[in-house]
Amino acid sequence: MPMKKTCFIGGEWVPASAHAPLFSPCTGQEIAQISQADSSLVEKAIAAAHEATAVMRRLPAYQRSFLLEKISILMNERLEEAARIIAIEAGKPIKTARGEVIRTIQTYKFAAEEAKRLHGETVPLDAAIGGEGRLAYTVREPLGVIGAITPFNFPMNLVAHKVGPALAAGNTVVLKPASQTPLSALFLAELAEQAGVPAGALNVITGSGASVGDKIVSDPRVRAVTFTGSPSVGLDIRNRAGMKRVTLELGSNSAVIVDRDVQLNDVIPRCVFGAFAYSGQVCISVQRIYVVKEIYHDFVQQFVEHTRALRGGDSLSEDADYSAMINPRETERAMAWIHEALQQGARLECGGQIVDRMLQPTVLTGVPADAKVSCQEVFGPVVLINPVESVRQGITLVNDSRYGLQAGVYTNNLSLALEAAEELRVGGVMVNDIPTFRVDHMPYGGVKESGLGREGVKYAIEEMTELKLVAIKR
Repeated sequence: MPMKKTCFIGGEWVPASAHAPLFSPCTGQEIAQISQADSSLVEKAIAAAHEATAVMRRLPAYQRSFLLEKISILMNERLEEAARIIAIEAGKPIKTARGEVIRTIQTYKFAAEEAKRLHGETVPLDAAIGGEGRLAYTVREPLGVIGAITPFNFPMNLVAHKVGPALAAGNTVVLKPASQTPLSALFLAELAEQAGVPAGALNVITGSGASVGDKIVSDPRVRAVTFTGSPSVGLDIRNRAGMKRVTLELGSNSAVIVDRDVQLNDVIPRCVFGAFAYSGQVCISVQRIYVVKEIYHDFVQQFVEHTRALRGGDSLSEDADYSAMINPRETERAMAWIHEALQQGARLECGGQIVDRMLQPTVLTGVPADAKVSCQEVFGPVVLINPVESVRQGITLVNDSRYGLQAGVYTNNLSLALEAAEELRVGGVMVNDIPTFRVDHMPYGGVKESGLGREGVKYAIEEMTELKLVAIKR
């Protein structure tokens, strides 16, 4: 019988009165029974976090650093177990899941290091008339309770990008993981308990967005909300958060521009990886590729060859490059978008079929700009490749989007690369790489409907702290 999982509140494992089944994306079989927190449990979690703010605020930086380092060490000791949890609940191929766990370990290490780097600066008040005879300096102080709402696609590392900086800064956390991937967050709670994180500093509440997320957003004791998910939900959070700090990592339809002078042997494997890693269920997955027309035919031919070499399978299979999407509804939606593009004149180069619950990696060409697969976020294993006259035309097409998370441009022309870096309206420009590139200490976030604020441990800490000025008159 599937194991029943409880919430983690105030340093204790607390069962809910109701549970819901959790199903494997790959097999459809039930893998666990997950607690469905009601309003009383959410209230208890927020109260525990609020009470623990006094403890965390007084905790010295070296102790906060030690706790985060301990979490990373414990996770490293159980790396394979952590990877299997991700593979089972998220349907992520096991070799990709291991990569996520390795990044998660590194993220907590970064957080441990940044906990010791929180500092301010002196302010020369005598630069202004009347400021003579004063010493001034700034300090960064924790906000208090941080509400963290996380998605399914990186259930350990995107949690780490919220929990790590929050604890490093001396905050407490109420974490609501995605309904499909609660096991990863509960695994973290187990490690935090073992590491000695103070009771109430980390609380994990499982359940629906209506019962858990809404309370986190509306409760005045929660001083900031950090959310990764859909633009529609993010906008709703922003509208209801009031005076709370809000960090939003939202949608994208990331693009790559390929100039005529590049080596396709280097570019194509990266683009294939960016398009189909974890079946395209990555915020910065390659969704659009614009190739200068002189090399367009060769690019498409080689891209399709590399795509057809990918192997699908069960997420626990060492040979699987891709597996089933997170649930059948999302698979059917992606298929509908493919069919719409074909009806609008696009050409199917490969894929476009569902085999054993898996949508095959799909390559489309000649896709019109108003097709959903072009102007919205597919979040599936679908990529379009269209020709352009020049890199500059590609820049125009990349910018013709509601979103602006990251973009890539391949060119050996330095002047053109710098022009692209200046003109692309995105949060991050990757020159001679795909937009899917991310390491965990770099600033990460978007413009337009891709969100507000920045992640990356140091930058997230800035979002989760308050700047205070101290001025002393001699």
